[in-house]
Amino acid sequence: MNPEDAAPENAHSADDALVPRLEVIEGQPLETRAAAYGQLHDELSDRLQGADTPRSANG
Repeated sequence: MNPEDAAPENAHSADDALVPRLEVIEGQPLETRAAAYGQLHDELSDRLQGADTPRSANG
């Protein structure tokens, strides 16, 4: 999927949700924060890898 094909409102809502999530993570104790950043990394990585996959005719 090309970046031009992505709906801009979805990109903005994802960006808007990321900042508060990062603020919550930053307020956690170090051990918990490290795990939360790891989970966030995995989610973002999965999202980016999924963006490289062409959409099916049904999707």
